Amino acid sequence: MRSQLSTQRLQKLLTYGLLIGLSLLFVAPFLWLLSTSLKPNAQILSYPPVWIPHPVQWQNFKEGLTEIPFLLYLGNTLLICAANVIGTTLSSSMVAYGLSRIPWRGRELLFTLIVGTMLLPPQVTMVPIFSIFKSLGWLDTYLPLTFPSFLGGAFNVFMLRQFFRSIPKELSEAARIDGANEWDIYCRVILPLAKPALWTVGLFAFIGSWNDYLGPLIYLFDDRKYTLSLGLAMFRNQYSAEWGPMMAVSVVVTLPLIVLFFFTQRTFVKGITMTGVKG
Repeated sequence: MRSQLSTQRLQKLLTYGLLIGLSLLFVAPFLWLLSTSLKPNAQILSYPPVWIPHPVQWQNFKEGLTEIPFLLYLGNTLLICAANVIGTTLSSSMVAYGLSRIPWRGRELLFTLIVGTMLLPPQVTMVPIFSIFKSLGWLDTYLPLTFPSFLGGAFNVFMLRQFFRSIPKELSEAARIDGANEWDIYCRVILPLAKPALWTVGLFAFIGSWNDYLGPLIYLFDDRKYTLSLGLAMFRNQYSAEWGPMMAVSVVVTLPLIVLFFFTQRTFVKGITMTGVKG
């Protein structure tokens, strides 16, 4: 009995030790980012590396947040993120509902084609999509960065379809008996039960829009329309970079994502784990 308890304790210690080691490995880049944001210029590129800055250079935050129009770029980024979250959750949930809850001929074939589009790398479709937006006159606007989210996304449709298929069909049949149509079932039965999956899709859309650099770089020309990702690139020039202010602004840009994940962690994990229950 004692040997079994000691073995279990040893297994727990090894497990916790491994988890702590992995967590430190993943946290180390952010800790280095935070340390660099507080260093004087002489310590940023010094060798051997200095982990604890001395003296602490809080001036990097002031310089970084005032050198670029941070509040303007923050507002632009939040506008794009809000549009993408709304568009992604609405369009993907509608498509997923039609592919999971309504029987019709060719449904599985269409779903296979939608999932197959995930095999195409974005570098292949970048030029054709740019040509389409150029012909529509949408360059230097937010439409190329927001409108595609209202057309659904293959990964989001796949994930929501899997979640919708795990909801008992008896609930939909009971609603039909009470006189509800498909739109009523979608709005009043399916969406309230799919909140964890919808939160997960919305969180993915927010993070993707918040971190997007290539899209704004291609489609935005006016610096008053820039996002935070493009604002960070303004700290670099051809021969050097303002590492201290850039790292300080990077910390400010990264913190909202960390805070958002901690507040939505339980819902996020629940949405991920329940999308593969059935189907």
